[in-house]
Amino acid sequence: MTEQGGQLGPVTFDRNGRKIKPFAVAPWAEEAFDPPLPPIIQVLRGDFFCLPFGGNAKAFRGEKHPVHGETANARWHFESLENRPDGACLHLSLQTKIRPGRVDKKILLIEGQNILYSQHLVSGMSGPMNLGHHAMLKFPDAPGSGILSTSHFLQGQVFPLAFESAEQGGYSCLKAGAEFDSLEAVPMSNGDKADLSRYPARGGYEDLVMLVSDDNVPFAWTAVAFPKERFVWFALKDPRVLRETIFWISNGGRHYPPWNGRHVHVMGLEEVTSFFHFGLAESAGKNTLSMKGIPTCLRLDPRKPLAVNYIMGVARIPAGFNRVVSIEAQAGNKAVVLNSASGRRTEASVDLDFLHRKDNL
Repeated sequence: MTEQGGQLGPVTFDRNGRKIKPFAVAPWAEEAFDPPLPPIIQVLRGDFFCLPFGGNAKAFRGEKHPVHGETANARWHFESLENRPDGACLHLSLQTKIRPGRVDKKILLIEGQNILYSQHLVSGMSGPMNLGHHAMLKFPDAPGSGILSTSHFLQGQVFPLAFESAEQGGYSCLKAGAEFDSLEAVPMSNGDKADLSRYPARGGYEDLVMLVSDDNVPFAWTAVAFPKERFVWFALKDPRVLRETIFWISNGGRHYPPWNGRHVHVMGLEEVTSFFHFGLAESAGKNTLSMKGIPTCLRLDPRKPLAVNYIMGVARIPAGFNRVVSIEAQAGNKAVVLNSASGRRTEASVDLDFLHRKDNL
């Protein structure tokens, strides 16, 4: 965990077996720059919490937040590292200044589970706020080595504006604003269709899409199966708190510093409540999703802290396991079964009740 920005990574799962390290760490993370890079970019890695989520180019009611908020840039305070009979819990805190309040970050590990439990407790704030997690995976070099899938989504859409500018050395290939209902057929600007369910792909481009999760389920999920490497990475969320999923597809499409064409085979799988990554002003105001009744921000109450709970984990998979088609609760919400399109399956111990906890850990 970085002190600056509270960014989590690298992380080793299955430490006594495969030693799986799925998260990306920016290739420039140990380089020095003059002038210095913004903290969020300098330490870019793994997963971090964004409050508010997005670029935040516009001020909102006098609040001018940095990219992805103070939580992704400011220096966190160490509270404790508690060793428990069944695991360990790291507790950090941040007193925010732009919108005064407090965020408590807790990362919980349970012995015998290949699971990260992440809770952010937001207290003392009032008013609308968009937020989210920003997990980033580094995919193996082989084309299509990872197979992506999600729980049922109501709507998919490519970022509605130009995501990159060729004049600045950035390139995108998906059709701006295009809507889709399958990851396997997403419109491209040249008239073709892209299959976003297989990655790495489309080298030399940078793109972003957003999916609206179905909130009529106990939990929503995102998964990436790596058949050759014989493991699956998955994330679980409460879609009433984190309503959308953003795919940031970063495969060498940025040729300006510090990216310089070297940020490749990375995908952000970001669980958010936000209007794409525009920021607070656009997410709190009218937009094409909010006008359909789809929330793109939450309303904070200083008398009622908001718990944002998020689970990430890995599981080994048998030969023949491919795209995840469902993740089902088992054993009284103490485990999940991941089913693949091929009929193969795997299980993982995980406490699903964590997703709905309102109290501090």
